[in-house]
Amino acid sequence: MIFTILGARGYIGSRLVKYLRSKGHEVWAPDRDDDAIFLQPLGHVIYCVGLTADFRSRPFDTVDAHVGLLAAILRKADFTSMLYLSSTRVYMGSENTGEEASLTVFPSDTSYLYNLSKLTGESLCHASGHPCVRVARLSNVVGPGMDLQSGNFVADLLRQARQGEVVLESSPDSAKDYIHIDDVMTLLPKIALNGVAKVYNVASGIQTMHSQWLDFIESVTACKFVVRDDLPLQIFPLIDVKRVSLEFSFAAESIFRCEIFE
Repeated sequence: MIFTILGARGYIGSRLVKYLRSKGHEVWAPDRDDDAIFLQPLGHVIYCVGLTADFRSRPFDTVDAHVGLLAAILRKADFTSMLYLSSTRVYMGSENTGEEASLTVFPSDTSYLYNLSKLTGESLCHASGHPCVRVARLSNVVGPGMDLQSGNFVADLLRQARQGEVVLESSPDSAKDYIHIDDVMTLLPKIALNGVAKVYNVASGIQTMHSQWLDFIESVTACKFVVRDDLPLQIFPLIDVKRVSLEFSFAAESIFRCEIFE
């Protein structure tokens, strides 16, 4: 198979390039501003372009990454299929996390810009008319090689642990869904090549509390922890993974691996 990975410099994209090549696929990883993407067949495209923690300070770049380039690819590029990477963050404020659920957004709250731009990208994919354009809503991805300056919660814990002291900014009872990078690598190509639905949640379906991360880090390191009594509680909804579980016989692997410290 021929794959084109857009956003190949990021955490997900760079690992997809290595993973797909290890499986014998031909992979092209063009720069974002490479106009050659409009001049040659791209094969199976996995769209990994995006901003994460810095989207609040870079609103225009966020929209360009999640929507602008995507629109140009859908309009002008020659591809066999496309898998657009969205986020389970779009379920923020919603009770139902099934892929067909109605979603809640608050445009006046700037923290929803990320959600809105991802959903706009998703809507463009559906409206493109191409029969093989799909969406993968990724949960919080963890694994070795995370950028410790990215603002990712777990990456920040690891960064602090390396400095000897972890200061928690939210309640230890706070909880999110996390998925290991190895599971992401397994699922994305399957969805890109063989998915029968338009949207998939790529998540573990398991709520992991902050306190579990602290216990794990404590078992591996000798760092100190600072936890106040008045920290805000942040609990994201449990992500529905029935679709990937049934279609691809998926069961999430453990996220608590010592290799995460690499």
